[in-house]
Amino acid sequence: MGIRKYNPYTPSRRNMTASDFSEITKTIPEKSLLAPIKKNAGRNAQGKITVRHRGGGELRKYRIIDFKRDKDYIPAKVVGIEYDPNRTANIALLTYADGEKRYIIAPKGLKVGETLMNGKDAEIKLGNCLPISAIPVGSMVHNIEMIPGKGAQIARAAGMEAQLMAKDEKFATLKLPSNEMRLIPINCKATIGQVGNIEQELINIGNAGRKRHMGIRPTVRGSVMNPNDHPHGGGEGKTGIGKKAPVTPWGKPALGLKTRKKNKASNKYIVRKRNAK
Repeated sequence: MGIRKYNPYTPSRRNMTASDFSEITKTIPEKSLLAPIKKNAGRNAQGKITVRHRGGGELRKYRIIDFKRDKDYIPAKVVGIEYDPNRTANIALLTYADGEKRYIIAPKGLKVGETLMNGKDAEIKLGNCLPISAIPVGSMVHNIEMIPGKGAQIARAAGMEAQLMAKDEKFATLKLPSNEMRLIPINCKATIGQVGNIEQELINIGNAGRKRHMGIRPTVRGSVMNPNDHPHGGGEGKTGIGKKAPVTPWGKPALGLKTRKKNKASNKYIVRKRNAK
């Protein structure tokens, strides 16, 4: 994948960049693997806004991704690499030997025409999915399960990969993209390789219109609001927030406050935290 730059014929175009979509080989999605997406504009079942700055955006359909990779010992051929508007990574369409089609997250370097396999006896090869017990120590993996059979939850975004550091009878130790060291049950599945579309993080959005296409509405600083709208608001001219630390519109501490529960049940599986020195 490469980064496409634009000629600066307007100020917003000067620094705007986009993907050149050189990895994409198929432009029309598989209809049997599409599902509708209902827009809620950040509102919950009661109609109350629970996530601010959401709304609008282009109409799109969800691509049903096979995160479980539970079709074992049946070879699958890579038919095409597609763009997915719902995620940063590209997706690959597989056709299994029995005729079934499924989408997977496309790893870096996957080519059309290659044959992939799932299962404990699968070859240690890019794109193959195996239980962690069958993967050699030191391998780079993505699409990792946390609970056996639940489906992948870790390392699914563009460019993500985790390293298998050690294994014992029950657990494997993985170094996650955040540098956190975590224990994962050894019978969980993972996919060999790194997620593709690595240069996605280098894309510069450039102007507000592209964000609106993504369904993101404008965000206004609290310090320019009135006092009845935000705790940072009020004052004459350009004024500070008037507090020791920033807070949310509802007065809760923000920007740096750790929100993870200290007694969370899964804390026992963290060997080293992401911010440990």
